[in-house]
Parts: sequence; C-alpha cells; structure tokens
Amino acid sequence: MKRLIDALDQGHVVLDLDAADITTAIRQTIQRMVTDGFLSEQVEAEVVSALLQREQDAPTAIGNAAAIPHAYLDILTEPLIIFVRLARPVNLDAPDGIPTRYLFMLLGPIGAAGDHLDTLAGVARLMSNDEFRYDLGRARSRGDLLQALQRFNDRSAPPVVRTTDSGIGLEYSGRLFGGIIEDVRRRSACYLSDFRDGLASKSASSTLFLLFACLAPAVTFGGIMGLETAGQIGVVEMLVASAFCGIIYALCSGQPLIILGGVGPLLVFTGILYRLSVDMQLPFLPTYGWVGFWTALLLVMMAITDASCLMRYFTRFTDEIFSALMALIFIYEAIRAIVVTFRTSFADATHHDAAFLSLILALGTFYVGMTLSRFRRSKYLVSWMREFLADFGPMLALVAMTLLAWVLRSEVAVNTLEAPGSIQTSTGRPWFVDPFETPVWARWAAIGPALLAALLVYLTQNITGRLVNSPDHKLRKAPAYHLDLAVVGGLIGVCSLFGLPWLVAATVRSLAHVRGLAETEEVTVSGGGTQERILHVQENRVTGLAIHILIALTLLALPLLKVVPMAVLYGVFLYMGVVSLTGNQFFERLTLWLTDPGLYPRTHYLRQAPTSVIHRFTLVQLVCLIVLCAITLSPNSTLRLSFPLFISLLIPVRFLVGRIFNTEHLESLDAEETPNEEETHWA
Repeated sequence: MKRLIDALDQGHVVLDLDAADITTAIRQTIQRMVTDGFLSEQVEAEVVSALLQREQDAPTAIGNAAAIPHAYLDILTEPLIIFVRLARPVNLDAPDGIPTRYLFMLLGPIGAAGDHLDTLAGVARLMSNDEFRYDLGRARSRGDLLQALQRFNDRSAPPVVRTTDSGIGLEYSGRLFGGIIEDVRRRSACYLSDFRDGLASKSASSTLFLLFACLAPAVTFGGIMGLETAGQIGVVEMLVASAFCGIIYALCSGQPLIILGGVGPLLVFTGILYRLSVDMQLPFLPTYGWVGFWTALLLVMMAITDASCLMRYFTRFTDEIFSALMALIFIYEAIRAIVVTFRTSFADATHHDAAFLSLILALGTFYVGMTLSRFRRSKYLVSWMREFLADFGPMLALVAMTLLAWVLRSEVAVNTLEAPGSIQTSTGRPWFVDPFETPVWARWAAIGPALLAALLVYLTQNITGRLVNSPDHKLRKAPAYHLDLAVVGGLIGVCSLFGLPWLVAATVRSLAHVRGLAETEEVTVSGGGTQERILHVQENRVTGLAIHILIALTLLALPLLKVVPMAVLYGVFLYMGVVSLTGNQFFERLTLWLTDPGLYPRTHYLRQAPTSVIHRFTLVQLVCLIVLCAITLSPNSTLRLSFPLFISLLIPVRFLVGRIFNTEHLESLDAEETPNEEETHWA
C-alpha cells in the first residue's frame, strides 16, 4: 500500500485517458510517462512491447473494474507503479464481467516482481471495496486519489461504521427506550453529513422524479379515499398529510431514505372503519381520531420496548415476497387504469383516439424513462451528457410525454390530473377534529381496530426499512428502526387530530428513492446476461425534505397540476413497479423456469444448491405471493383487512421451509447479502 501511495504522491497518475482498447491505453500511458520524465525515451518502445505481449499471453484484468498490466525488463532500473483511469470502461474479458476502467501498471527490473506482491494484494483489496471504487470514479486530482486511499484506511480501521449484517439496529437492549436511544446515538453522528451529502446533481434528479412519483399516488389514493369516506378525507387532506409528514420525517427520522405515503391496506382499513362508523351511527372523523390515537400509542409503546427487534425473524425470503407484492400492485394499478380507459371509451361508443393516446403516453413514459436511465452505459455522447440523461431520465420522460399531450390537446383530449382548485378540506369542515364528539364507550372500543392498524403499520414500516437497509444497497450509515417507528406513530397521532390520512413507509417509492440516489455498475454474469449492482448510495436528508417541500408548494399552484395527463402518471407507476423488481432474487429465479438450463447464469446459489431445490424454494415463494395478491385484490373487505395477519404468517412458513430444505442450500438461497464472488485471478 505504501508503494501505491508513494506513486500517487509522485504524480504517476493519468486521469480520464481517452482510449477504446488496452493497446491504445498502454501506448498513451507510457508516452505520457516519458513526456513527464518518469521513463526515458530509449526504453519506451521496449516497455510498450513487453506490456502488449503480456496482454496477448493472458489478460491482466482481475475484476472489479481493475487490471494490472505488468512487465519486468533489464533495461529498467527501478520499480514503477502507474495509476490510470480510463475515460470510458473497456471490456478486457475480466473474470467477473465488469468492464475495466482502472489500470495499475507495474514496471521494474527483472526480479522486482516480488517487491510488487504486496501491491498486488493491496490493489485487489482496494478494488473489491465498492466505496473506494466510487471515490476513484469521482476523483478530479492526485489529491483526491490520496484522500480516497485515506478514507479507505479509515473505513478499514475498527470500529466499522456499518457491517453487512442486516440485523444491525435490531439488537434487543433490554430496557425501556433503549433501542430509541441507540438509534439516536448512531444517527446523530451522521446528521450534518446527511445535509452535506445531499448537495449534488443526483439529488436534484432524484427530487424532481420522486416529486411526481409521490404526487401521483397521493392524488390517486386521496381520490379513492374520498370515495370510500364520502369525501371526509380526500385529495387535499392527502396532499397536506404527505407534505407535513414528509418534512417532519425527513428532519427527525433515523432513515431519511424512506418515503412516507398512503398504501393500499391502510386505504382499505379506513374505508371499512368509515362503513363501521356509519352502521353504528358514530361520527366518522372523531371515531377515526380515537382509533388513530390508540394506534399511535401502541406504535410508540412498540418503539419504546424494542418490538422492532422481532424483525430479525424476517429474512430475505419474506422481504422478497413483500417487495414483489408492492411492485406488482403498482404495475397492476397502471395496467388496470389503462384498461379502464379503453373500456370507458368503447362503452361510450365514441372515437377511441383518447384511449390510444393514453396508451401511447403511458408506454412512452415507461419506455423513455427505462431507456434513459440505462444511458449511463451507452457509447454515445460524452460522459457528462450520459450521466445527465441517466439521472434525469424518468423526469425527462414525464416532461416529454406531457408536452406531447399538450401539443395534441386541440385534436385529442385526454384525462389530466384531477387536482383540487384551492386549499381547503374536501367537505369544507374545520381542519381540527373534536375527538370528544365520540361517545365514551366508543373511545375505548376503538382499541380493537387500533390493534389491527398498529400491526399493519408495524409490519409495513419495518419490512420497508429492512428492504431499504438491505446489505445489497451498500448503505454506510446505520439504520434506526425503533426511532422511525416512534416518529411514524407520533405522526399518525397528529394526523388523527386533524382528520388527515395515516401515512407509513411506502415500499415502492422508498426503493425508487434509493435507486435514484445510487451509483451502479453493470456486471456480465457468466453464462450470459447482465446484472446491475449498486456501488454507492448518496445517503442524505436533502432529497426527502425537498420532495415534500415541493409537494407543499404544489398546494399553492394546484391548477398547474391539471396539465399533467393521468396516462403519464400511469407510466410513472409502471416504471416504478418494474424498477423495484430489479435485483429481486426471487424474480431472477422465476426466470430460470423459462431458461435453457445450459444457459443459466453462474450465480452463487446455482453453484451451491441443486436446480431442483432452487425451483422448489421459488415455488414456495410464488405460492405465498399469489395468496397475498389474492387477499390484497379481493373484493371482500374483511379478507383484505386481514392482510397484516397473512404477512405475519410468512414467519412460520419460513420456519417450515427450514425443516424441508437442507441448511446449506437454504443459506445460499436466503442469504441476507449477495456474496462477493472469488473470481480474481493472478495469471
């Protein structure tokens, strides 16, 4: 490591070398070293020839985007290390399939190879660290490279800020408030950096995209809730709750990457509670308030007593099913909305231009967003343009399709966002709800439904927290399950007092937030295909805060929202659902059912478990997913209300799975983190 530091300090560095192949890279690098006086002109041709011959004998790409070209000649008198960062990654047939962007050239006299062994080991260790590779990609000078090395050494020294154990933050403290205190202690150290780290262009792109990704479901769920509650809780209430709760959560929570929002199960619960209040001749909003107060109290008590520690019994098995369910709901809602548009068009026996344009707008938003989000790995345009298009892709898709609809507005009229005209409650009632309008017996009876609501919020909040804090996301800042649950409980209590909808961690929006802030790399899997792997996530509070401040500002410009076509928002729904499935190992295993066994990708679980075992394990997850989908989409309100109970049953199902499958096979299939592959070679 010291030799590498010395090399960087002496200026043996070439940044953003414009080379499309290893031959050009070697020739230009050695020429630069000669120009800078680190090599003599007399040895240039022979050094280049030796390096090229070494590449012909066997590629020196070791994986993790790194290669170590080396040559040892009598004409060289001293060992030399040269660091090169290519402007664009080059495919050098690395064992892990990752294109090579970083070259560590090792030169010296014959016999100097032994002196470079520690450098070889150090480079391999450095490049296997995702955070270090991220720092290398951002470096703009030799000083930045040295700082990246220093940060790596700081991270490697104990104590480690964060391990890959998904159980961190779920340890039982054994005392009241113990978990919350530990969460505050861990996260307070990162609080200022949460704001500093948010001052980047990626934050801007993520904020603009998530603004509409949060507005669309807020307006949709608000409209549906208005129908379910006879207008007593509607669109305005949902927007106000989203803005208020989002701002408070971004400032006070332990995991600011989580986005709060309305979810289907809570919507169903609210509708059933309204009908129950009507049947029992109780005032709905005061009754709703008491159920909310008890729910808030139960959630805060759960946080105080470290109840989130029970989430340790949930594993990747459960997380994948829950994540897939939430993603499929978004995809289903997008497709259902388009189908309803066509049915309405045909039922009215009018011309169907509006329906077909709606389909084009939805699919166009999805296609353009997906295409641009992958543009980072394109060979077209220059680097900063590709980065811009990839970061702002979903937002650009939304703007482009909205402009298309606006241009065609005189020829074809499509449904636009049904935003309210002013900031007032849906029925014109006062914002404050008097809870004492409810009879005394109903105030105590509200504990019953509050138990179900608290269980639902507890599971949704914590499972989403586990998904966001997944080791595969490479987060460096510690989670805070107990603190987050307490904050959500407090917000539900406040919302109940003002007749606002209850919000909880929204899985799809939260995962979209994480991926919007992520730096990724594409890995070619042995056996065919590619996978996208997260390298680094820009953890911050700025994006969550900005998203919800902008939602609050939209309340001042509600008429402008009416320009956005609903079909474009359906496309955003579809995009978020599909993107949320990316990296879901369950869906990757499902595709194996339709894949030629001879072309299976070389993943860790395929090497460690028989194919028949993998298919049976996947089948168990698929059955669980189908059951949960049937419950969620059931027309029976009582059955849909039991959703949290069925989620809880995934724990005993996972326990039974452990009895059926071999422990070693199960560990590879249900691993909390995708293991790093040991494919580095030293040819």
